[in-house]
Amino acid sequence: MAERERSCCFTGHRAAKLPWGDNEQDARCLELKRRIADAVEAVYGSGVRHFICGMANGCDMYFGEAVLELRARRPEVTLEAAVPFEEQAGRWEEPLRRRYARLLESCDYYTLVSREYAPGCYQRRNRYMVDASGVLIAAYDGRPGGTMATMLYALRRGLEIIEIPV
Repeated sequence: MAERERSCCFTGHRAAKLPWGDNEQDARCLELKRRIADAVEAVYGSGVRHFICGMANGCDMYFGEAVLELRARRPEVTLEAAVPFEEQAGRWEEPLRRRYARLLESCDYYTLVSREYAPGCYQRRNRYMVDASGVLIAAYDGRPGGTMATMLYALRRGLEIIEIPV
């Protein structure tokens, strides 16, 4: 895996917290996906080659898919799945589970934080990603929650933060 300075992780809201929910054809969602792809391209341009995705539904998946699109043009790019627990997608609807499985299968690296769900496993996943990165891309709407907590942790750890308003 790449050294911290050449690595980037991502935080963002799950689909349920987005104004458009799971309607990815909504113009606001398409615009957010474009801005995420632009941010991924920009950090690539600054020397980042390794990307870490938390694999949650919503913004994490948009990020992972944007990295895969970049990797199709830039084969030196690597994508790591940081999975909070083995059954992360176990209760999701079938189409979303298939999408998750495709994304996971496409990753170059896989880091499992906990075999089973345990309180705090998402936070441990987020801290792992931040601790392994020099840059954090954040799709954020200003509300308290996991995305804000991850951004604050990244700030304390001295990461460059690229904030994408949602």
